[in-house]
Amino acid sequence: MSSDQQYPYGPQDSYGPQDPYGQRNHQDPNVTQTWEGQTWDTQYQPTVEPVAEPVQHAPYHPGAADTTYLPPQDPSARAYALPPEVSVAPGSPAAPAAASAAYEPGIAGQGIAGHGAASAPPAAGEPQAAGEPAYSAPTTLGNARITDAQRARAEGRSPIIPPGMQPAGLTAVIGLLLAATAGASPYLLLIPLIALQGLTAAGWFRLNGMWPARQGIALAFAGGLAADAVLLATGSGHAPAVIIGTLGVWVLLTVVLQLRSHASADERMYGLMATVASAALTIVAAGYLAVAPEAVAVAGASVAAAVLARALPLPGAASVVVALLAAAGAGIAAGGATGVGSQGALLGLGAGVCALVGLRVASYDYPSRFVHMTAGVALPLTAAVPAVYLLGRALI
Repeated sequence: MSSDQQYPYGPQDSYGPQDPYGQRNHQDPNVTQTWEGQTWDTQYQPTVEPVAEPVQHAPYHPGAADTTYLPPQDPSARAYALPPEVSVAPGSPAAPAAASAAYEPGIAGQGIAGHGAASAPPAAGEPQAAGEPAYSAPTTLGNARITDAQRARAEGRSPIIPPGMQPAGLTAVIGLLLAATAGASPYLLLIPLIALQGLTAAGWFRLNGMWPARQGIALAFAGGLAADAVLLATGSGHAPAVIIGTLGVWVLLTVVLQLRSHASADERMYGLMATVASAALTIVAAGYLAVAPEAVAVAGASVAAAVLARALPLPGAASVVVALLAAAGAGIAAGGATGVGSQGALLGLGAGVCALVGLRVASYDYPSRFVHMTAGVALPLTAAVPAVYLLGRALI
């Protein structure tokens, strides 16, 4: 390439003389000047490929789950089979390893070397029955063990869950304490009676799903203590007036407290009904102080025998019959010891029927263990008070 083609300015150089010594090299215009240095080849024309437009992805939202973003897939890539399902108990030591090795990109049925099989067996020593789900130990990571009531509700089973033998044993203990202390002194009778009233107040609130309810429990329990104090002061002759009067005062106090509440109207009405019912049951339990000591002894023994028999693993109808027979038999035995005689059978049968009603109430609507240990213990004895009072006054 000539210099004239590369720099077609010729002698009209507007930049002035370039020779630092003032001497310009005059060349013959007929002589072609050639380059002695490196240059480029103008005959080579490279092919310019069209630039692909960048793929526009949907904007990433930090709040969305990471699983909502799917990277672009190459259509020519090999399609892989879905990973096999892994049956590993959550929370077990093998769960993280199985979760990481459950899916590895590769040919179906194969894994990356060093990772082992896709599914890991459960941890050694962990019991797991065939066909039943395995439940892990309670943790603080949101994988807590579900209760028996929650499992029964999830499986759609009956909402009736009997308390069992342990609450029945506690009921029997309190009943026998009532029977033993009734003939000794009314002040000794207060010891198991106050325990019964406390369990009744707390158990009824928890049975209705209201927890925590410290104010309502304290109010109902205070009503029971007030009824005890008034009965000890006035005697058993004024028992109906004392119980009804105390209940009326406590209903008024409950209404005043609910009016001062800032909850919604529905919540206040629900709290009012639960508090009134709990106070009524707790105050009615004070009726043991107004019953003859012989009737209290028969009732305590009969209720203890009824709940223990009802807790035995027997069919439904047979269990009820056995429980009533046990209550009547305990009434006869206690009646013979206290001088009531054969009339103790009728008194024991009435107390046993009311005890089974209270036990049924404590078993309803998927009760928790706390309900079983409070309402399941107290309601059989508390529900028997009206029958014991009426039959005691009629028979003794």
